[in-house]
Amino acid sequence: MYATQALTQLVPLAADELDKNKVTPGVLGFLVFAALAVGVWFLMKSMNRHMGKVDFEEAPDPAAEPAGTDGKAAAATSGTGTKATASGKG
Repeated sequence: MYATQALTQLVPLAADELDKNKVTPGVLGFLVFAALAVGVWFLMKSMNRHMGKVDFEEAPDPAAEPAGTDGKAAAATSGTGTKATASGKG
């Protein structure tokens, strides 16, 4: 016999005693919730400790242009000029 069939046979027996206005999660529900809360607290504490160890400094991009130029010098040296300049007509 399957477990679901056994449970469906027992549900009508409990339905007579069950007051839907007084159903609470009980002690087991509280313990499960408290265990989850403590687990999340430990995970957050561990994450903060690991994030404190991170020392991230982004290296400057070697292909980026210096802050003082306006981009025209970089375009001229890289060969990305206008069509007239690139074709030799102007």
